[in-house]
Amino acid sequence: MEKQTRATDFSNYFWQDEVVRLRAIQPDDWEDDYVGKFDTVGRRLLEAAVELPPTISASKKFAEENAHFSSANGRIMFTIEDSAGDAVGGINLNSIDERNGTFSIGMVINKERRGKGYGTRAMIILLKYAFLERRLNKFNDQVLEGNEGSARMLKKLGCLQEGTRRQVIYMNGQYLDEWLFGLTKEEFVRHDLR
Repeated sequence: MEKQTRATDFSNYFWQDEVVRLRAIQPDDWEDDYVGKFDTVGRRLLEAAVELPPTISASKKFAEENAHFSSANGRIMFTIEDSAGDAVGGINLNSIDERNGTFSIGMVINKERRGKGYGTRAMIILLKYAFLERRLNKFNDQVLEGNEGSARMLKKLGCLQEGTRRQVIYMNGQYLDEWLFGLTKEEFVRHDLR
């Protein structure tokens, strides 16, 4: 992590609320990526697959390639910190289509930090950025059948379930649906989470 030369006044900082702060991924964030990949249940819900066993070198490469907003895959990647400065997860703005004004968000919260509202708060910050600073108009997301926590969070944010893609993911010996969610800028502003 970059060393700060003096105390920082975060009181007027866009990328935070009173509980979470978003910051650039740093090369030494590799360890959270590595440890998180041992949570097969959580990773299945995120990636809709069983991943190969994690390696330290792959996690270091991921952190290095995405550090300082340098991602080459079009994603804007952040680390989510709590108010004490401890990493609690990661979030990214992705699938940005400037012409049509659409985008998606990917997020993972560290296993021991889930269920405390960090994800919802980080989502609000990133939605505010996408809608009110980038002029994007429509957030689209999909949730794997059975991921009740993510579905509940999206509904809390004002997202509507727009449909279901039936039996599109094969995992653990069965075919699962994807639930499709969406939120427009107008709905976000009306829901007044800013």
